[in-house]
Amino acid sequence: MLPARIPRETDVNTLEQQISDLAKKAKAASISLMALSTVVKNNVLLKVAELLIEEKETIQQENDKDLKNGEEKGLSPAMLDRLRLSDAVIHSMVTALHEICALADPIGKVEELAKRPNGLLVGRMRVPLGVIAMVYESRPNVTVEAAALCIKTGNAAILRGGSEAIHSNIVLAGILQKALISQHVDKDVVQVIPTTERQAVTHLLTLDEYIDLVIPRGGEGLIRFVSQNSRIPVLKHYKGVCHLYVDKDADLAKTVPLVINSKTHRPGVCNALEGLLIHEEVAAEILPILVTALIAKGVELRGCAKSTAISSRINKAVESDWGTEFLDLILCVKIVKDFEEAKAYIIQYGSQHTETIVTENYSTAQRFINEIDASAVMVNASTRFNDGGELGLGAEIGISTTKLHAYGPMGLEELTTRKFIVYGQGQVRM
Repeated sequence: MLPARIPRETDVNTLEQQISDLAKKAKAASISLMALSTVVKNNVLLKVAELLIEEKETIQQENDKDLKNGEEKGLSPAMLDRLRLSDAVIHSMVTALHEICALADPIGKVEELAKRPNGLLVGRMRVPLGVIAMVYESRPNVTVEAAALCIKTGNAAILRGGSEAIHSNIVLAGILQKALISQHVDKDVVQVIPTTERQAVTHLLTLDEYIDLVIPRGGEGLIRFVSQNSRIPVLKHYKGVCHLYVDKDADLAKTVPLVINSKTHRPGVCNALEGLLIHEEVAAEILPILVTALIAKGVELRGCAKSTAISSRINKAVESDWGTEFLDLILCVKIVKDFEEAKAYIIQYGSQHTETIVTENYSTAQRFINEIDASAVMVNASTRFNDGGELGLGAEIGISTTKLHAYGPMGLEELTTRKFIVYGQGQVRM
């Protein structure tokens, strides 16, 4: 059961009406979700996992169409990697669905229940946000993971992937709706906008009477477009300019694998390393080793004058390199005088995404944790761990680099809010 494609030649008025109708259906579906038990929601997710395996061949056939189109349009290898639904990616989606099922359902959880002097019992209960619109690029696995998180938290989801993944997203939408129907749940709980027309997103962003939150996930241009055009609250993640600081007290045996993993494991994702900072006291010892290891992995290095003086294989960086999210096998290298200079650099060029320090000095590590402002701050760990699945959330709907109402990977609890509940015995206000 695939969603109907909206023809490209559809006129603007008709397109806007179709998007409005879709949002109205989502709002109605979100109300029906409030009565669903955890068992039913989990059964939907388990059915999705089952169908992903059963229909893997069909999924990959549709994904191949997107990959072929992407190659013809000249998408970079990193972008094609994000687009590809390989066996491993499908397996990771299935794993994520099972992990989400295993997580406690936050909906209905009562917190901070306390008795007031007048005898009233006052608490706060976790409830769904309502209707969540996701606007994202590439990575069609986001379609399944975002939908799963929304279903588990009782939110309806409107999903709009990029044009480069339209075939993949539509086939995944069909699987999601098939699973919902199998459990007698309103299929409009999850809807994928089946058109690549930009006007569909522009109109969607005006429907604040039906949609409660918009989460854009993709490049900085997409996030800024959504933020500037939305009447609906937006959770933003502009870019992932992540740094790793090698302190003077670093264990050099740990440093090399941490840098290599952070930069080369998947260079096209937001938690990949973009800037390497090295304390000047250890630079001469560690930098040549790092250069050899990184170049062997195909990484182009662009560095400051001090770094190029140590290694001729580092290209001289230009001003525009600092603070750039390359999403590719390119890495900036900066030698710093001390912790304070590293901190100042991160403040100037970081994006509040992920920052890591390599050090065996507890005091320095604690300073880094306390003084560096990012959605995830790490000690002796790869930047690649800033991920909902890796941090125990099962999966994530995105990584927020703003602070209202979430900071960092958004899992189940971040897709809820809390309402006050009051139990009385006939009290009246005096």
